[in-house]
Amino acid sequence: MLFFTQCFGAVLDLIHLRFQHYKAKRVFSAAGQLVCVVNPTHSLKYAPTRCAAVQASTEQGILPPCHHHEAVHDPQLVPCTCPLFSCPWEGHLEVVVSHLRQTHRINILQGAEIVFLATDMHLPAPTDWIIMHSCLGHQFLLVLRKQEKYEGHPQFFATMMLIGTPTQADNFTYRLELNRNQRRLKWEATPRSVLECVDSVISDGDCLVLNTSLAQLFSDNGSLAIGIAITTSKVHNSEAEM
Repeated sequence: MLFFTQCFGAVLDLIHLRFQHYKAKRVFSAAGQLVCVVNPTHSLKYAPTRCAAVQASTEQGILPPCHHHEAVHDPQLVPCTCPLFSCPWEGHLEVVVSHLRQTHRINILQGAEIVFLATDMHLPAPTDWIIMHSCLGHQFLLVLRKQEKYEGHPQFFATMMLIGTPTQADNFTYRLELNRNQRRLKWEATPRSVLECVDSVISDGDCLVLNTSLAQLFSDNGSLAIGIAITTSKVHNSEAEM
């Protein structure tokens, strides 16, 4: 019975995944584009990340405590760029992708244009949807977060981060597009580097921001399809048009 139950559950999961994939094709009308179904990761409380703690201490004029028994921090090491957890991992940029895939099980899609389908948009904040996007010889991290920037008023924040340096990020332009029911919303900007904190990007509002009612206009039965396109560009501009 246990074996039958496990097998039956796996079949149901596969059917559900295929159904979500079909919905993404129908909702976004993106024939020929890759579709990635992304399930949410819900956290009751965000633990302060290392970069957020350092940033807060710097703003208050307080330097992190120094202990003589601790090794000197290597400035070339990057803290874990996954915003879901307070992960103590550190490493070089070259191994960030392998850490995200092996430790945090984040999926990666390849192609200049893909469709990001976030499911279960109704879940309470804070909730994250995350994938990696491999394109033009680089890897990008797409983060969609549902968060209460003001108490009782959840909002959705979507941004693209390059797994590379700020100088490399300046060479690209990313576009996020929502298209449903004869409505279209587009955000175009230069990606930020993962050397910057996702929390600071959201706090600055330098990303696609949707309130709950606007997100519902573009969602279909609790799923939100976002078209993603990345191009090489030296032009620095950001726009949101509807």
